[in-house]
Amino acid sequence: MATGGSRYLKEPFDLHEERFNATDKIMALQFDQVEHRLQRIETMLAGLERRLWMAVYGVVAVVLSQAVYGLIELAPN
Repeated sequence: MATGGSRYLKEPFDLHEERFNATDKIMALQFDQVEHRLQRIETMLAGLERRLWMAVYGVVAVVLSQAVYGLIELAPN
């Protein structure tokens, strides 16, 4: 038997300790999942940002090519 007091005094604390440990494990798993989801979102945003800049560069290229084409038409032959 355990020494140093009644088992009836220690059992409720052991139960709470186990419950706290289980809660800590669950919270750690949940935070890991949130971190994983945030990593995926950041990766998707990086891809989206890359595509957006490619679209911007494409529009600038079209505008510049139209300007050069207009200058070529205005030049005397």
